[in-house]
Amino acid sequence: MKSVYPEKKDRTPARTETRGLLSNIPLLEYVTTCLSSHSISHYNRYVMVYFLCLILGRGFDNLTSVHLARHTPTGTLVTIKITNLENCTEERLKALQKAVILSHFFRHPNITTYWTVFTVGSWLWVISPFMAYGSASQLLRTYFPEGMSESLIRNILFGAVRGLNYLHQNGCIHRSIKASHILISGDGLVTLSGLSHLHSLVKHGQRHRAVYDFPQFSTSVQPWLSPELLRQDLHGYNVKSDIYSVGITACELASGQVPFQDMHRTQMLLQKLKGPPYSPLDASIFPQSESRMKNSRSGVDSGIGESVHVSSGTRTVNSDRLQTPSSKTFSPAFLSLVQLCLQQDPEKRPSASSLLSHVFFKQMKEENQSSILSLLPPPCHKPSISLSPASPWTEPECDFPDEKDSNWEF
Repeated sequence: MKSVYPEKKDRTPARTETRGLLSNIPLLEYVTTCLSSHSISHYNRYVMVYFLCLILGRGFDNLTSVHLARHTPTGTLVTIKITNLENCTEERLKALQKAVILSHFFRHPNITTYWTVFTVGSWLWVISPFMAYGSASQLLRTYFPEGMSESLIRNILFGAVRGLNYLHQNGCIHRSIKASHILISGDGLVTLSGLSHLHSLVKHGQRHRAVYDFPQFSTSVQPWLSPELLRQDLHGYNVKSDIYSVGITACELASGQVPFQDMHRTQMLLQKLKGPPYSPLDASIFPQSESRMKNSRSGVDSGIGESVHVSSGTRTVNSDRLQTPSSKTFSPAFLSLVQLCLQQDPEKRPSASSLLSHVFFKQMKEENQSSILSLLPPPCHKPSISLSPASPWTEPECDFPDEKDSNWEF
């Protein structure tokens, strides 16, 4: 099999301003020394030992290509994120640096781990475990277009909030909790990703009560942001802004739609400020598009099925264990969880730690990690391990083409 990328014949010189930018930010030096020295020994830093099987998607504002790959010495499937640092602005380089460094220092089962990080010329390679189910957002699009069952939501949110509680205990605000930043492995482990948006409350050895750093969030992430983050006033925000995002994510998982997605920012802010907290199926906060009607007419059921039918590239899950939104009702426990998270006043929202003790999660004590697998179809992104060896990776001649599905984040 040929290399995934065409062989580069003429190496064009890098832009002068970009090279200066790279030299001002110690990302390359830090990654190749500190981080690599602590990498898991099996997953070493040689490009030759990785066979790139297929491209899973793109992310990081289309600057990163995400690949399913095989570590040939062990046969283990891994995920590789490849980013051309020469195309990154200073802000993007700092975000990459933050994500890579923090992923190295954080140690928690519900936080995404980077096994090793290295550079090939100006290309940054990040090797991480292969998450066979991808993100919760992908599960919604592929299997549950009209929303998940409460059992599945409980399993996914519990793992995400556990990871979030760990971040909060370490004085960090995630600032980008959403379904596309919640990953699920083939054995049912739920992990939180998206660390490039994270911000620390600790400065000069002291933990501050509020943050006044308001980055230029892209419009794609604004539906999940808390009112105080969108307001950008003198009161600032704290870890409770993440709890609000958990509530929006709960609505997203329950309905299959992103609340406020088609709203103008001003209208969104007014809607969030007026209260009272929204119901997961409040029609006024969901986009009024035809995609939901198409999914409904296609016969794609939001239920969890034991049988999976694939037709024309669309995987359909059928079962009587879940109802479609037209007949689906939500338990008082779930509605209580959403209401608490979406309180307008941050002080009235629970902490991540107390949220884990909410009645909605009480059944998690009786379940184990494999319980989520009984609620999902078999993972479908497992290529044959007996694939032929790949030729060495070479840098592409040009930038990757734009793709619509850019849901992968650091």
